[in-house]
Amino acid sequence: MSSEWIRTVSLVAATASTGLTAGVFGQYAHSIMPGLRATDDRTFVSAFQSIDRAVINPLFIGAMFLGAAGFGVVAAIANRHTPTFAWTLTAFGTYLVAVVITLVVHVPLNDAIKAAGNVDRIADVALVRASFHEARWAAWNVVRAVAATVAFVMLIWSLVVHGRAAP
Repeated sequence: MSSEWIRTVSLVAATASTGLTAGVFGQYAHSIMPGLRATDDRTFVSAFQSIDRAVINPLFIGAMFLGAAGFGVVAAIANRHTPTFAWTLTAFGTYLVAVVITLVVHVPLNDAIKAAGNVDRIADVALVRASFHEARWAAWNVVRAVAATVAFVMLIWSLVVHGRAAP
């Protein structure tokens, strides 16, 4: 494998996985959470628990969410002496903001609402929903969606710069 091939493939992989993750976060911001906001407490808790369980899968966690970070590191290292390095490294740093927000804000809230258990056995579903801090979750999701999207755009630009610099 040539170093040029590694630089190109790592940039493509970082770009694709970051774009897919940005899309997931964007989907939560513009349709999932607004749709759930309009439901009653029981429906909200049950649907959110179900959606969160479905999202926690190898494709999303491995190939997209963590894959974007991993491919971003590889792309930055592989392109360290090229014109794309600054864009790739900045994209990785920006994407890392989305990862930190997810780990600090979203994972604890998601885990708490799932820990409430089966919605049919919850005595006070309204309290579970209120404890979820829906507005906080949604607001920070917009921030992580923007961060992931900005990282995606930077990686697209990295690919453009990479293509222009190719022999």
